Amino acid sequence: MGNIQIMDEWLSNKIAAGEVVERPASVVKELVENAIDAGSTSIDVFLLEAGLTSIQVIDNGGGMDEEDALMSFSRHATSKIHQEHDLFRIRTLGFRGEALASIASVSKMTLITSNGESGTHLELEGGHILTHKPGPLRKGTDLTVSQLFFNTPARLKYMKTIQTELGHTIDLMNRLALSNPQIAFRLLHNGQQLLQTNGRGDVQQVLAAIYGIHNAKKMVSFQGESHDYRIFGFVTLPEVTRASKNYMSLFVNGRWVKHYLVQKAIVDAYHTYLPIERFPIVVLYIEGDPYLTDVNVHPAKHQIRLSKEPELLKLIEETIREKIRSVIRVPQMEKKEKSVKPVTEQLNIWKPAPKIDVEKMNAIVEKLYDVQTIQENNQQSVEPEPIPDVVGDKDNWQPAPQIETNEVEEVSIVEQQEVLEDEPTKEPFPELEVVGQIHGTYIVAQMEDGFYLIDQHAAQERIKYEFFREKVGQVNPHERQALLLPLTFHYAADEALILREHKQELEAVGVFLEEFGQSSFVVREHPSWFPQGEEQEIIEDLIEQVLTTKKADVKKLREAAAIMMSCKKSIKANHFLTKEQMETLLRDLRNADNPFTCPHGRPVLIHFTSYEVEKMFKRVM
Repeated sequence: MGNIQIMDEWLSNKIAAGEVVERPASVVKELVENAIDAGSTSIDVFLLEAGLTSIQVIDNGGGMDEEDALMSFSRHATSKIHQEHDLFRIRTLGFRGEALASIASVSKMTLITSNGESGTHLELEGGHILTHKPGPLRKGTDLTVSQLFFNTPARLKYMKTIQTELGHTIDLMNRLALSNPQIAFRLLHNGQQLLQTNGRGDVQQVLAAIYGIHNAKKMVSFQGESHDYRIFGFVTLPEVTRASKNYMSLFVNGRWVKHYLVQKAIVDAYHTYLPIERFPIVVLYIEGDPYLTDVNVHPAKHQIRLSKEPELLKLIEETIREKIRSVIRVPQMEKKEKSVKPVTEQLNIWKPAPKIDVEKMNAIVEKLYDVQTIQENNQQSVEPEPIPDVVGDKDNWQPAPQIETNEVEEVSIVEQQEVLEDEPTKEPFPELEVVGQIHGTYIVAQMEDGFYLIDQHAAQERIKYEFFREKVGQVNPHERQALLLPLTFHYAADEALILREHKQELEAVGVFLEEFGQSSFVVREHPSWFPQGEEQEIIEDLIEQVLTTKKADVKKLREAAAIMMSCKKSIKANHFLTKEQMETLLRDLRNADNPFTCPHGRPVLIHFTSYEVEKMFKRVM
């Protein structure tokens, strides 16, 4: 007998599960995507112990008849791919036909489904059907996966903590809700609701449910179009940042994917608007002919290949950059307010207390839980009271206590039209009167509505950056200065090869290298606008960038050179200025393209309103 034989189907399904079913969130992804493909408008997900004990997904989609229900657990069984040509125009989230067979092989599963005409009830264990009987006629599918990895203890052993596994599922459901705002999603863990959306198609309301009303109010919409692609979505103002790129959500034709170059294009769009290693919250939708995309790259379908990628990246970067430029504004002083407990918790401990307007608080709670009341209030001429940010921020998420009442709707489904209706617009630079200086570092200036603190180093850094950016962008042969003593640079042989290859790009930013032996170079002249005394350090830094990346992008080199020179040439902290010097600095800053952030993305000035000052001194209560 030969050594090669056909693998048993049950064994091959378990191997496939190793690729498709990585953790409970993977199961949720496959089941919810199937529900979306089935045309559902409502999808509920119930978890026990983060899904390790039980995962139940209930939808109101098309459902299946008895024959399809039995066939769905066969390997490579699919209703979405019928011929080779279909692979090039995939419009559904699932298409491989591996999900149900793989999940069933490593769990105990119950399927109750109906297409409205007949119902089917199946029970499986390890991929084998144990029970087959008629089911109820409720249209849709109810699928329960229990004891995940019960027959693969090695995989179960490497599961993380309950909190970690639950975090992966919450993150996944957030993405699915953002990609399908027309579907009402619910996610419950051990009976406690963690997410609920209304399915009305408003992305900004979904953003408020996920990231909090406060952050949703600071997100602005954008859109752009090329011959092949259409892009649209929401981005945060530069004042709202996160320490991780995980808050950038990318959807291509409704599919959530990860794409490093698209993320990089988004970060590049925020260039000089964000501090180093800080990232915005972004929801980006890309629509195009499915023929331009290849989603059959990764078993979990997280990755994608895009045709005409450079043109798409340019469209994304330019569209988002222009939007940010149009809405950039002065950062406001963040007021430290007393933490407000979730409304669900307030209801459990509601008691009148001194200095609390109980009627007003009841009115706020009524607004939060009664959508109809909000809509009626919006029709009246009286402006409604502001609603506090009770949804919360995902960064500081903690489960809220359960409410033991059926009369109160969940906070996440609340419509907050009055706090999301206005989109931020760009502020003009204020007309400021210089008052003085603090610690030789910050300029104090005032106007009618309060006062401003200006970081003098950041302000001059922005002014110098825009000056050097223009100069580096048009290196003039007549603006060169000869050195009395040439600068000599020595490098290893492999480094010298890289520099020879990119000599032309270095000249475009003002670095004129002449070969001087096998692996040495000399510089005999430099642009006359190079900061005096910093010439050698600037040239070394620019050369080092080329050596580090082993490639030279002229645009990026020019940006780096402009930022570097502006930082070295700007006034530092503990440098005392005269009133005339401060006034000149603010006048030059007013003429800058973006006077609100330095080239590194830090704020240049911060606004303190008169009301905030009076409140701190208890002049107003």
